Amino acid sequence: MTVQYRTAVIDGLDVFYREAGDPSAPTLVLLHGFPTSSVAYQELIAELADEFHLIAPDYPGFGHSSAPAADEWEYTFDHLADVVDQLLDTLGLTKYALYVHDYGAPVGFRLATRHPERITGIVTQNGNAYEEGLTPFWEPLRKAWADPSEENTSALLGLLTPEATHWQYTHGVRDAGLVNPDKAVLDQARLDRPGNHAVQLALFVDYGRNPGLYPEWQEYLRTNQTPVLAVWGRHDEIFGPDGALAFDRDTKRVQIQLLDAGHFALETRGPQIAALVRDFLRRLSD
Repeated sequence: MTVQYRTAVIDGLDVFYREAGDPSAPTLVLLHGFPTSSVAYQELIAELADEFHLIAPDYPGFGHSSAPAADEWEYTFDHLADVVDQLLDTLGLTKYALYVHDYGAPVGFRLATRHPERITGIVTQNGNAYEEGLTPFWEPLRKAWADPSEENTSALLGLLTPEATHWQYTHGVRDAGLVNPDKAVLDQARLDRPGNHAVQLALFVDYGRNPGLYPEWQEYLRTNQTPVLAVWGRHDEIFGPDGALAFDRDTKRVQIQLLDAGHFALETRGPQIAALVRDFLRRLSD
């Protein structure tokens, strides 16, 4: 299995992506969350590339992609989805499944509602689309959504610290010794790049638009009956397990797996999730 590390120019930006597997095989597009990048999927890509074609991009402001200043580029989830959409068009991808985690959900569901005919299925791993999934973690962010004053947005800077990044990886994990610390260190180094805090604060504030789109995403599921695999760390204190269970309301073609894991469930349950994803993707082709 060979992974290719590629860059495409999209809307004047260098957009980095990982690609592996046979391009003639069914495609899975992996959309990462905060505060990480496509590196979150390196082990999953290695597990699945023998049978599937995998594409994992870095959004602008993340990973190896361009990171223009927040006052030079509009950091919104609409804009992130625009870039990923254009990347997939550039790659000639017209049929693909989505794997969404955290920020990947609002990016991925935007793609799905724009191009329902392209989406073969959705794997959501702690990728929320329901109010039930929003835990008390979101209360400081809700204040900033209601009033994006300097006081309210500055209060969110605590989410960008090394302690917060470490917590994202380790909360809800029975044995923290299973979590590779290198990823949190790498994520933090990227968060700490000059100007990146302003980028992340802009996205924190814009995230407030996503809950208002949940009804549209749910209607997409009801109308299209898109197959969904909701595989969730049940101990996630950011997106609670009720967010996984809620998918059962809107699509009959749903499989829900609540795992003994936290927010970054791949870090401690990677082989188990890979097996579930492999089975799910195979069934899409039946």
